[in-house]
Amino acid sequence: MDEFQRSWLLAQLGPDTDPADLERRFFRLRSVRAVALEVLGERRAKLLADPLKVTVDGVVTMDLQENLRGLERQIEQVRQVPAPDDPGEEDDGAVALMGVTWLTAVRRYR
Repeated sequence: MDEFQRSWLLAQLGPDTDPADLERRFFRLRSVRAVALEVLGERRAKLLADPLKVTVDGVVTMDLQENLRGLERQIEQVRQVPAPDDPGEEDDGAVALMGVTWLTAVRRYR
């Protein structure tokens, strides 16, 4: 994973995300978009594992439904925006890769 891909991931997932964990996931998945979606999917699963709304009468009410909706919107946004390693996607801010072709002389036989 190069620095541009790491920066994109941290922009999608937040600066507190462990870069070593992102490296391990990228080595396994080979796509920054797949890494971002896996991390966001795990965060969504953690939210769904616990009750989304807890109320203690007269003391406190905790509602995580908006957090879940926000996370689902973020997952959809990551699916739609171009990732740095998408093939054929060129953005004005992205570094374009240049192809190299080797030319060889044609030998003519008589």
